[in-house]
Amino acid sequence: MAIKNFRAARKQSEKDTTKPILVSDYMTKKLITFKPEQSVLDVMDVLIKKKISGGPVVNEKGELMGIISEGDCMKQISESRYFNMPMHETTVEKHMVKNVETIDGNMNIFDAANKFLLSKRRRFPIIKDGKLIGQISQKDVLKAALDMSGRSWKINFKRAGLF
Repeated sequence: MAIKNFRAARKQSEKDTTKPILVSDYMTKKLITFKPEQSVLDVMDVLIKKKISGGPVVNEKGELMGIISEGDCMKQISESRYFNMPMHETTVEKHMVKNVETIDGNMNIFDAANKFLLSKRRRFPIIKDGKLIGQISQKDVLKAALDMSGRSWKINFKRAGLF
């Protein structure tokens, strides 16, 4: 004997599939930041203790000045040994990347994924009114992708030109 289901088929709301998923929905807002006058040794200590690979450098007004990463610190270690220069006198300002590419918090997360692929960067700071308000990483984009499901996944990937 067959059991009949009297429920009507549920249709996914069109609103759910068309609403863009924004960078600001997944960006990290509580950031570990560094100061330009901070020592590179201090940065290395923070990177190791917090298990991060880099972070934004901001001034006292919260404006983005640059980014310092593990790679920048590694470069300093190498130069310090080669030129026999003490590391405790070296500041972030001398070794940070100053020309930083940012991303708009209102950007669709799939456009952000494409920007990550094209730039080969691991993170992008997000600026609003001249101030650092967050950061989006490749892991944040992966989290957004995992939150997507079924049909909306395909629709959003097609819109972004990635499917």
